[in-house]
Amino acid sequence: MADWAIITGASRGIGQALAVRFRQHGWGVMNLSRRPCPVPGVVNVGVDLAAPGWEAQVGQALRDSVGPPSGRLSLVHNAALYEHDDALSLTAEHFRRVLEVNVVVPAVLNRLVRERLTDGSSILYVGSTLSEKAVRGNASYVTSKHALVGLMRATCQDLVGTRVHTACICPGFTDTEMLHEHVGEDPAILEAVAKRTTFGRLIEPREIADVVWLCANTPVLNGAVLHANLGQIES
Repeated sequence: MADWAIITGASRGIGQALAVRFRQHGWGVMNLSRRPCPVPGVVNVGVDLAAPGWEAQVGQALRDSVGPPSGRLSLVHNAALYEHDDALSLTAEHFRRVLEVNVVVPAVLNRLVRERLTDGSSILYVGSTLSEKAVRGNASYVTSKHALVGLMRATCQDLVGTRVHTACICPGFTDTEMLHEHVGEDPAILEAVAKRTTFGRLIEPREIADVVWLCANTPVLNGAVLHANLGQIES
């Protein structure tokens, strides 16, 4: 029986590190994103999760590649939009677009895989330190990541009796393309960001993959919110 990981946004960053980790342990991996994942053996489904029509495409890919329920399935909600915006100037169109990818898509994917969730399967959410706090200038991201914790907790309760577990892993400052896109490449700025952890460095994507892998294989963590941030310094 084959175990499968379905990962959104596995083309880079944490998602790619997750694909590596699951493949190392012999799992089939399906990447749902616009760009392909370069990890050998990954099934790439080229979809834009922000655009209509992806649901039917993913459903067909699950039938074609994963097949009928057999081994464990781990659904990892990793993809997210991260926008700089302000809570007092959000437009409805902008806010809906962020919530669609960061919250609605995970909920729809949960429904698509529900019949494939055998004993030991898991639904895992990649949140953020901003899942339980806020900073200026990230209103839509903060709101959506708070909502993701709520969705995880609701998932936990609605899976009662199924022997399927869930958790939300909340990374801190991780050395990903997304972080570099938002803070730039100025060495002084990157050093300042790194110094906001008690270890004085950025987190490696593989370290977050370690935590997600642990959660996929540890049902006792069901319903847990785990902060993986190297002891982020509060200011």
